[in-house]
Amino acid sequence: MIGSFSIGFLRIGWIDVVDVLLVTALFYQLYKLLTGSVALKVFLGFMSLYLFYLVVKAAGMELLTSILGQFMSVGVLAGIILFQQEIRRFLLNVGKATSFGSRLRVFPWRREAGADRMNVTPFIEAAKSLAGKQTGALIAFSLASDLKFFADSGDLIDAAVSKRLLMSIFNKTSPLHDGAVIITNGRIKAARCILPVSENPDVPASMGLRHRAAIGLTEVTDAVVLVVSEETGQISLVRGGEVFRNLAPADLRARLNEFLFDAEPKPAAAGTKAAEVAV
Repeated sequence: MIGSFSIGFLRIGWIDVVDVLLVTALFYQLYKLLTGSVALKVFLGFMSLYLFYLVVKAAGMELLTSILGQFMSVGVLAGIILFQQEIRRFLLNVGKATSFGSRLRVFPWRREAGADRMNVTPFIEAAKSLAGKQTGALIAFSLASDLKFFADSGDLIDAAVSKRLLMSIFNKTSPLHDGAVIITNGRIKAARCILPVSENPDVPASMGLRHRAAIGLTEVTDAVVLVVSEETGQISLVRGGEVFRNLAPADLRARLNEFLFDAEPKPAAAGTKAAEVAV
């Protein structure tokens, strides 16, 4: 074998080394994905059962091998059913990492004409009013990802953006207030949408379910999410799992213009409090 070397009685090639490193990286990412969830215990139990199956097969226990073999024959299908949420999150992470859509936004022909002309003032005025009344809000802005999967989980609206409409949606007596509003191409695409909640253990305990949902969405997509806290009335923006908290209206406008329209990020505005959440 070209480029191979020996360790005792073993002969190892560079392809074998790369193979082992890739498998190690894959299992490490899988461990990170499952850490802190019930799925990790299920996965460890499944692997323990598989190792036990290999032992009894090697020992020649035919009856037990036959019983466990029947279970292992449907192991892939059972794994897909048991870990469907984790598999989906893993594929979303892979798709996000390999997507070139957000990188190509720097070219003029890749920009959405409607997004460039979108006026952020209604969002700022609505957030300011909602924060003053300590009314919670969750608004997701789609970029390269159209967020159709998440929009389909709520009620489709397809309406023009206005301060009054946003305040009506998030009014505590409104049937649409419990969930997120998704903005696509400068229009309100859907309301009462369900977002994936982040399971990141590094998220501060002071952040509630709205912030966790915002972080969760930005971990798996390139969306930008505006959050108004019902408990504190603070306004936050979330992008890429990073939370910019306690934003004043002027800071909010600058951040929205930067995140939605600018190709390159700018330094944080003076006085802005940012809490970085590791992905």
